[in-house]
Formats: sequence, structure tokens, C-alpha cells
Amino acid sequence: MDVDSWFLAAGERGNPATALDRPRRAGLGWSEGNLVAPLVHGASYYAELHRRIEQMGGGDLVLFVDWRGDPDERLVGSPESQVGAVLARAARRGVDVRGLVWRSHWDRLAFSGRENRHLGEEINAAGGQCVLDMRVRVGGSHHQKFVVLRHRDRPERDIAFLGGIDLCHSRRDDACHRGDPQPQPMAAVYGRRPPWHDVQLAITGPAVGDVETVFRERWDDPQPLTRSPLRWVADRVHRPPVRTSPLPAQRPDPAPTGAHPVQLLATYPKRFGGYPFAPRGERSIARGYTKAIRQARDLIYIEDQYLWSPQVAAEFADALARRPGLHLIAVLPHSPDQDGRLSMPPNLLGRQRVIDQLRRVAPARVAFYGIENLQGRPVYVHAKVCVVDDTWASVGSDNFNRRSWTHDSELSATVCHAGYARELRTVLTSEHLGAGHENLEMGATFATLAASASALQDWHERGRVGPRPPGRLRPLAERALGPFTRAWADPLYRLVYDPDGRPLGLRLRHRM
Repeated sequence: MDVDSWFLAAGERGNPATALDRPRRAGLGWSEGNLVAPLVHGASYYAELHRRIEQMGGGDLVLFVDWRGDPDERLVGSPESQVGAVLARAARRGVDVRGLVWRSHWDRLAFSGRENRHLGEEINAAGGQCVLDMRVRVGGSHHQKFVVLRHRDRPERDIAFLGGIDLCHSRRDDACHRGDPQPQPMAAVYGRRPPWHDVQLAITGPAVGDVETVFRERWDDPQPLTRSPLRWVADRVHRPPVRTSPLPAQRPDPAPTGAHPVQLLATYPKRFGGYPFAPRGERSIARGYTKAIRQARDLIYIEDQYLWSPQVAAEFADALARRPGLHLIAVLPHSPDQDGRLSMPPNLLGRQRVIDQLRRVAPARVAFYGIENLQGRPVYVHAKVCVVDDTWASVGSDNFNRRSWTHDSELSATVCHAGYARELRTVLTSEHLGAGHENLEMGATFATLAASASALQDWHERGRVGPRPPGRLRPLAERALGPFTRAWADPLYRLVYDPDGRPLGLRLRHRM
């Protein structure tokens, strides 16, 4: 396999300030000798994370980054497995626990400011160091979600978890999709216990050192954690400041564990003051996707929370136009996560424009589905997955929109390995199709999913008469928006929901 044609060379990353590529031989922007295992659903990820942290002891190191963290979220169901309690116990055992959690916006805007603050307080009280990080572009967030576990005396146990799953409510679901017993309020269509579909990766081998480097770059940033004087005052009034210390020296990368080449891709915006490790931002996620999509010949399989931006859609549209045999499948949420009068229309408008754009190019070669559980309840798709030709695959925190490609901090792990990419696709599609499809060939995927979704849709339209078909996919329903709604939703979508974090020069040249 010609890995060079799929991965970005170090010079193609577009960010020479990062330390990610420096340990590699000249021009090599990835590590080799890794083993990457997909953990589909929060229940699988949480159980493995819980087991691993509970085995750690004095001198070991836990590094975690999160968009939202709920300290009372249970990793395996028992009260003592709450996220905050597990990390606090580790700190009391002598584990060096460090966390960077997005400070977040106001809770009444459906964000997580209070929850993130409480998680940090519990860890810090136990001797760990967890800070609220608001070093973001105006209106942006730290959206990365990863954990690194390094062991002082047992380096063979070193591991990194990276993907789309936060340590918070609603994520601990499994393949049955009955939802997390600790739910997060969402749109009414998802019910009181929203079913949730997500993916995280377990990575061992030298790439663990790369994920740790990402944490260290953010931790060592000398800029203040927030630039808001109001937040400075509030911090002094409500709680003592967190005293942070430098990280211990980074240990050598773990030894090889497998045959998977892994490249980390990131997004950081162009921010006032800049990041020391990305002074003009970084858009290697956008560049990495662009390079991989241009290699596509047969099938692009996507699972994503959002599919919004015309810039993103243009890459898919160009590939579909160039390759008459190329098909695209996108598994998306049936409905946005919030159904407010102001929040839903911009979501629907952005997605429908992209769907229309791709259908115009290749009407018979693109398909868009949502998931439902066996009880007929829509499943919220929070996964961020892309598999191209069963060769290159990405799992991370980034969505297919301009915000994730330019504006918020994101991190994705891409793997160029036919066996891994095929396994990831078949694990996901076999869940959506039911038993008997564990070895679905790539060439049969488009037609097989189409037939399954059509059968389930027909069953619903016939009033659910007779046995329910085994699949869980249904075609996405189109929702028409009136001219007035489109008129006010469009600027809100472009400026708030899907902003642009590129430097002005790149915007004017329409480049990433």
C-alpha cells in the first residue's frame, strides 16, 4: 500500500510550529507499528477506560482533554465508577492526573459550564490538576476528546483513547441503543433517554506519544486560560486558583504493537495572540480529508453528527464527478439534537444544502440515512467516522463542517491499512443491517444498505404491519423550510453555527 499517497507529508500539514512531526524521519508525518482498535459505543469505551485507570499506581500519568465532563457520569454503572471519583481516586493513589476541559459557555445556551467546573473541582481536591481552558477563538470551543495513560514501570500498558466520546451524560449507550441511564436533555424526538451512537479508538504503539504531544502543546501554552476580566473576578470570588506545575519529561514512545500506520490530524483556528504550537492555526484535518477523498475510487462511508458546509461538500462533489464508479453513504442524525425555534432551522438548512448539492452531482450514487433502535426511536448519531475505499479511515472529534475544519480545536486519528479500514466499516454496517452481514464486501455495501433501509421504510409506511425488517437504517426525511425561515436562518448558520476560523488571506484565496 502506498501510504504516501494517502497521508500528509510533514510539509503538507501546514503548521511547521507543531512538535508532532519533529521526531520522525525527514518528511514522514506519521508513526508506524501501532495497533488501533475501534470501540463502538460509549459503554465499550467507558468499561475499558475504567479498567485501565483502576490499575494505575504511583508515578503513572493520566492526561485527558474534554469538551464536556460530568463528574457523576458512571463508567460502568456502579456509583463508585463515576468519572470524577475514578480520576480522584487515581490522584490519591499517586497517579499524576492532568486535565484540560473547555471552560464552555453559559449553561442556559445548552452548554456545560457548570458541569465542567465541578469535574475540575473534584479532581483538584484530590491532588490532581484539571483546569478550565478558554484559550479559544471568539465563539469557539475546545472540542477535542482524548485520554492518554502512561505507566512509569509498565510501558507495555501505555494506551491512548481518541475519538468523539466525551466523559459525560448520554454517552454510555451500547448496540441495543436504549440510551444512557444518565441522559442529557435533547430534542423531544429522542425521548427522555436518548439513544446514542458513537465511536472511540484505543491506540497502542508509538502513536501514543503523538497524542501525548498534543496534550503537552496545549498544557504548556503560556497564555492565560481566559482573557475575560469578568471570569478572572468570578474565579477569585468563587474558588481559589488552580496551581499548575510543569509536566514531567515525556518518556520515549511506546514500542511497536502492530502494523497500523497512524497520522494525527488537528484543527486550531487563527486566534488573536496565536497558539505557540500553531501561530497561524492548523487545518490538517481539512487537508488530510481532501487528500484522501481525492484518492477515492469506489466507496466513501461516513458517520457524522453534521454534514453542513458547502466547502466540505465541494470535495465530495468533485470526487463524485471525476469518478463515475464512486458511491457515497452518509449516516447522520434523523433530527438535530436541539429542537428550539432558533436552533433547529440553521441545522436543517445547512445539511439540506449539502445533500442537495451532492444529489445534483450523482443522484443515484449518494445515500443519506438515519438510525433507529428496534423500538422505533431515532438514534442520535454523534460519531465522526470516514472510511475511504476500505483503505484509509478517520475517527476523531471533528465533524464535516467548516467549524470543525477551521474554527474549533479538533483531533483525529487516521489509519492507512486495508484490514483495519475494512473492519471498521463492516463493524458499523453489520450493526445497522443486523446479523449475517459481518463480512459485507465493499462493492455490495451501497446496494445492501439501500435495500435494507427501503424495506424498513416500507414497513413503517404500511403501518408497521407484519414482522419488523431486521435493519436499523431509514432514509433521512427532507424537511422543507419556508422562504422567511431560510432568510433569517442563513446568516445565523454562517456566522454562529458554522463560522470560519481561517486567516483572511486563506479565505480570500479559498484555501485551507
